[in-house]
Amino acid sequence: MVWLPAVAARGAVESARSGSASNDAEVACHRAEDGALVVEVGGAWHLDHGIPSADAVEKALDEQPSRVTYEASRLTHWDSSLVGFVVKVAELCAAKKIPVDTEGLPKGVGRLLALAEAVPEKTDARGAAKQQPWLARVGIASQAVAEGAVEMLAFIGDITKGLGRLLVGRARFRRSDLAVLIQQAGAEALPIVTLISFLVGAIFAFVGAVQLEQFGAAIYVADLVGIAMVRDMAAVMTGIVVAGRTGAAYAAQIGTMKVTQETDALTTLGLSALDFLVLPRMIALSLMMPLLCLYADLMGILGGMAVGVGMLHLAPMVYFQETRHAVGLDDLVGGVFKAGVYGVLVAIAGCLRGLQCGKSSSAVGEAATSAVVTGIVFIIVACGIFAVSFYMLDI
Repeated sequence: MVWLPAVAARGAVESARSGSASNDAEVACHRAEDGALVVEVGGAWHLDHGIPSADAVEKALDEQPSRVTYEASRLTHWDSSLVGFVVKVAELCAAKKIPVDTEGLPKGVGRLLALAEAVPEKTDARGAAKQQPWLARVGIASQAVAEGAVEMLAFIGDITKGLGRLLVGRARFRRSDLAVLIQQAGAEALPIVTLISFLVGAIFAFVGAVQLEQFGAAIYVADLVGIAMVRDMAAVMTGIVVAGRTGAAYAAQIGTMKVTQETDALTTLGLSALDFLVLPRMIALSLMMPLLCLYADLMGILGGMAVGVGMLHLAPMVYFQETRHAVGLDDLVGGVFKAGVYGVLVAIAGCLRGLQCGKSSSAVGEAATSAVVTGIVFIIVACGIFAVSFYMLDI
């Protein structure tokens, strides 16, 4: 059932107003000679007075009349309360499969009824608000995860083909865009990488100093900070910073292009959106992440040295010598390799969420948020895989 709002649909009926508009609404029923049930409506119908009860009509319908008609000769004034009453009677008649003839009503009522029937209430509108069973929610969530995994694998396959086209010189994108993306992912990220890496190194050194100083082994703070930063933390923290900064930017940029139909324009021009938008961003991050990781290694060691010199009163040269003895070339290469992989994962997450963005402005923000979350999850999972793999390979 569709209820009409209490609009100012008040109108005079075709008959002359013989009574006062203050009269109450009247409803009466009687049987016609042909077996039809005649519903007489009279008086003044106002929403302020409420809708009269349809109990009399419902009781009369128990006798199964051939049809229901209306008589409105004594109707003096009406508004949408009359429409609500007629709709209620129509529901009662539909339940008993009795036809209804509204020809006896004012023409305005007929037009409002036609408007109400033109846009019926959705059958699942009320049911959608009910919470689904937990098993159904688990199934829907599992299906969404499976579909997301399939889309991810398909996207990785498309990227692999795009890299193949790049190697043979068939990928089409502007080299000037690549230069700008390299600057944005590299040089412009140095301030935040400097701050985060320096603070992480200082925190590691402070936590280690509090424990190692109890055993007179304060010098090993350099070993702790150097190994932790070079092996894992520099790459992981740089990857997380880049995911929140560059990955979100990629998702927002590509998502905005989808909203403004720029990606459709690329397809119309015969250009692959993946080659033109995704490949340069992936190349930029895969090139810049190892360099940012090396820079983060240095900043983390400097942060640890600041704590070692200021808190433990170690000589700077002694600190660097201990770091050089603790950190090997294999540690450095492993950390840089991890950073390159993290850069590729962040680029995949940002570009994929951007291409999956909807057509509204709010969808752009959702795509950026999803890109950050997905990128960080990828980094943490990859870090765990690397830790197990390097241990098994004794690296």
